Amino acid sequence: MKNRIAILLLMFFSLSFTSCFKDQCGYLDQQYTASSSEIAYMENFFTTNNITDLVQHSSGVFYKITSEGTGPNPNLCSNMLVNYSAYRFGYGNAFDSYLDPQGIPFILGQLIVGVQKVMPLVKEGGSITMYIPPSLAYGNEAQRDQLGNIILPSNSYIKFEMSLKAVQ
Repeated sequence: MKNRIAILLLMFFSLSFTSCFKDQCGYLDQQYTASSSEIAYMENFFTTNNITDLVQHSSGVFYKITSEGTGPNPNLCSNMLVNYSAYRFGYGNAFDSYLDPQGIPFILGQLIVGVQKVMPLVKEGGSITMYIPPSLAYGNEAQRDQLGNIILPSNSYIKFEMSLKAVQ
């Protein structure tokens, strides 16, 4: 009888824990923050380039919500459709972009930490501009195009302009 009760309790707890994690996508909230020297660099860049009205997230990402949107906010597990343009600080041309009425699909948890931190502040239909330090972006990894050419040097500070078309 004791064995049956133990087995039933074990099955109950196993099912309980399984159902708790069943809907989880497996992405963890990364607890990285920008260094004080990265923040100082960005603040100097903003002052020099007369960039104002930014909010600093606790992670060290600076951002400005350009349109709040009206739909749901994404979370790390959300499938999103977005349009974006990505720039290296101080350079006028985007090193990467996707601009299409339908948007391109991403799961928020698969994107760089800086985007993961502030994108949940925007509702579906909204847009945001993010200024992300290297430690919350690509770090010391240079980014390359499909031909192997470096399109973003390592330790680059980047600006993302992103519009959230849909949250699924």
